[in-house]
Amino acid sequence: MVVRDGELLTVPEVMAYLKIGRSAVYDLLRSHQLRSITIGRARRIPAHALADFVHSRLEQEATA
Repeated sequence: MVVRDGELLTVPEVMAYLKIGRSAVYDLLRSHQLRSITIGRARRIPAHALADFVHSRLEQEATA
C-alpha cells in the first residue's frame, strides 16, 4: 500500500497498513497516539498523521 501525503485513509486502510485490528486502531485514536478527523459520521486519518505515528514509534523503539 502506497500512502500519499494529503490522502485521507479509512480505518480499514489503516488496519491493513499496520496489520492490526479495528479495536487497536480505535484505541490509538482514542489515546491520541494517532490523529484523525471526523467528516459527518466518518473517521478519516490523514496520511501524514499515520507517517508521524510510525516515525514516532520507530524513534521510541530505537531509544528503548
